[in-house]
Amino acid sequence: MAQTKILISGASGKMGHAVAAAISGREDCTVCAGVDLYTKQYGEFPIYENFAALEEKPDVIIDFSNPAVLDSLLEYCLTNGVPAVLATTGYSEEQIAKIRKAAESIPVFFSFNMSLGINLLVQLAKKATSILGGQFDIEIVEKHHNQKIDAPSGTALMIADAINDTLNNEYHYVYDRHSKRAKREKTEIGLHAIRGGTIVGEHDIIFAGHDEVITLSHSAASKEVFAVGAVNAAVFLAGQKAGMYDMSALMKD
Repeated sequence: MAQTKILISGASGKMGHAVAAAISGREDCTVCAGVDLYTKQYGEFPIYENFAALEEKPDVIIDFSNPAVLDSLLEYCLTNGVPAVLATTGYSEEQIAKIRKAAESIPVFFSFNMSLGINLLVQLAKKATSILGGQFDIEIVEKHHNQKIDAPSGTALMIADAINDTLNNEYHYVYDRHSKRAKREKTEIGLHAIRGGTIVGEHDIIFAGHDEVITLSHSAASKEVFAVGAVNAAVFLAGQKAGMYDMSALMKD
């Protein structure tokens, strides 16, 4: 069986290590190289400071780095025809537009969360919304460790967007109510961010109706679930035609 050669962008970070560990136990893929500004060696593969220094050509790139890396990563992928799994969070709208543009030429797997469980949660939320929408108030609460920079999380926004799409995008998001002294509007989706300790990631979707509350929840116990999802995505993406892919495509595969 031919192994998919994977390059890890952000190889020296915590998620880079987790991805390398996830790949080490598999026979269908291998790490051929890494890219990270901090090139601290820890595996049997070389780590380069930037994409220009690469000597190996991967079959696919997994990126768990920083939004600032996007331009150089896409330039390398477009020049060399290499698919990319983008798992970094905190992209701006302008950067997301660049990602969509790149997907016209190369396969791009883009998701705010690589966990299979989270993506199942999104599907369940859409189903619940199709049944309860208009009758129940919807609130999303996300919890992460105290080192996370962006808020609300990209995953919380992904969930909110999926719910709002089910509601014909007629709802609006409310992130903070302390300065808003008014009753909750019917067309609100509330998003709330909690930061503390070493929480890996927890997301609750609350459907609050008259005398009853339904809560859909997901909790990640370690970063491994995101690494495994990204590796599955990379193996899936290798050999695909140009286009945008997400976890829903992987769940159907």
